[in-house]
Amino acid sequence: MKPMCRTAVLALAAVLASLSPKAQGAELALFGAISGQVRNSAGVGQMGAAVVVLNRAERVVQRALTGPDGWFRFEALPPDTYTVRVSLASFVPAVRNHIVVRPGVESFLNIQLAQLFSTIELVYMPPGQSGLLSEDWKWVLRSSTATRPVLRLLPQEPQWQAASAGRHTGPFSALRGMVRLSGGDGSVAPTLGSEPDLGTAFALATSLFGNNEVRFSGNVGYGSTSGTPTAGFRTTYSRQSEGLTPSPEVELTVRQAALRQAGEGFLHGQGAPVETPVLRTMSVRVGDRMELAPGLQLTYGSMLESVVFIDRLNLLSPYAKLTWDLGELGVIEGGFSSGAPAYELIAGDDSFENSLAGLALFPRVSLRSGAARVQRTQSFELGYRKDAGTRTFAAAVFRESLRDAALVASGGEFLPTSDLLPDLASSSSVFNIGDYRSFGYMASITQQLWDAWSAGFAAGAASMLTYDAGTLAESAASIRAGVHPVRRPWASLRVTGVVPGAGTRFVTTYLWTTPGTAGPGHAFLTQRWQPQLGLNVQLRQPLPIAAGPGRLEISAELRNLLAQGYLPITSPDGRRLWLIQMPRAVRGGISFIF
Repeated sequence: MKPMCRTAVLALAAVLASLSPKAQGAELALFGAISGQVRNSAGVGQMGAAVVVLNRAERVVQRALTGPDGWFRFEALPPDTYTVRVSLASFVPAVRNHIVVRPGVESFLNIQLAQLFSTIELVYMPPGQSGLLSEDWKWVLRSSTATRPVLRLLPQEPQWQAASAGRHTGPFSALRGMVRLSGGDGSVAPTLGSEPDLGTAFALATSLFGNNEVRFSGNVGYGSTSGTPTAGFRTTYSRQSEGLTPSPEVELTVRQAALRQAGEGFLHGQGAPVETPVLRTMSVRVGDRMELAPGLQLTYGSMLESVVFIDRLNLLSPYAKLTWDLGELGVIEGGFSSGAPAYELIAGDDSFENSLAGLALFPRVSLRSGAARVQRTQSFELGYRKDAGTRTFAAAVFRESLRDAALVASGGEFLPTSDLLPDLASSSSVFNIGDYRSFGYMASITQQLWDAWSAGFAAGAASMLTYDAGTLAESAASIRAGVHPVRRPWASLRVTGVVPGAGTRFVTTYLWTTPGTAGPGHAFLTQRWQPQLGLNVQLRQPLPIAAGPGRLEISAELRNLLAQGYLPITSPDGRRLWLIQMPRAVRGGISFIF
């Protein structure tokens, strides 16, 4: 009797499976669905993210928390236009407007949360991609020996991944990009190098034969201080491997910037003809990511950069970060970089905004007795992070050594031109302060206030630069001898949010430290929060203007509004020189994103 009962159950299952599409066809044709996955910049699914669906009236229709791998799904949504908001502690909330739900269509959202700007990519699933059998019936049929070999032939990959793979039918697909006018946003760590306001920036990315991505970005314009053409171009190639992790990545970058004229005799002595010097750089970077063990990930790479200014300077800059995910116990990370700063580890994600900001970031070049020098950094860092509900706790300790460190200098008419290099981004100069070592630590807590708002507090200590009042500032060498690091405490506040209705996204930070010091200038390799000196405000405002397949946004950045961290030095005859780690600046622009 048992074989007969089992056969009857299988027969009944087959009949119901054959009838279920017809019985549910009317329901599937009336409603749609929204599903997706929430991941961080490393491609790891984020559990516990709050996902909210709002209708046209900005009222909550459904809400859910993501599962262990970051997945969520909203079913039985009437055809209409919706808004999806995603929030998670220590990340900037992500918002996607005008998501059209169609009858019988499931829309997949590929959500990437980052420290500064999060993104949501919309992928439509055509009708017929959703399964005709429920998970319960699939489990019943899998338990049968007769049907198990047949079911093994069915694809086991997620539905949205199959739909996405079906889109890559030609050599080029999934084209996206951005065009930005004027300066736009600065980098996440402005102390890493010079940021000239190049003018017009663009970035394009496309999939090549499905699992390869090619990205081309550029920044062209006229230098704000030199009035001469300035440009930078970057091409990046990466291959999509299993788990949707781009690996490996090859990047080629070329830049050129003309410095402003510092007056007659610049670099060549009095009476020599004045020329506009040109700074040229070319770099090749190779990066990769690999899983050493479950929960243990290694990100590593190296960059070879050639800087041509008066002389040719070559830098080899390796970097690596080891991430150990302990689950509920938190995440331990160790980072290392040498040579040029590892912007890929500091930025945290490869969004268009960070890519363009990194392209505009020139190496910190200075002069020392007429010879060109490039700032080199070696950093070791150990960090810890733990998510506890709506709170995120983090801590880090680092040790850093700098060679040919450079600061922005304002004034200093008593110094020779062979020790002052015109700054690319301002009317000031760059001064070489020599070599020094730094040690510091920090601890932070971030609280998610509600769907799109968060607040954080961080405190620690770092090596700040101060000047020995007993040293006479008679020459560049005496100033270098008088500047030395001293460990000082600091504290910082950070508030992020989205203004309801207007959709304005903002990030506001304030960092306090003892007066009379310049710093801190360390860029953390393991922390999502990069403390910046003084009062800083970043704004992004979507424009309610039809822009074809994309959207328009205006952005603004107000940096170090209170002009803190200015180190004063006085010459014997009373003239002043100000050494500045992060100058006060205002930047802005308009972007077209598609």
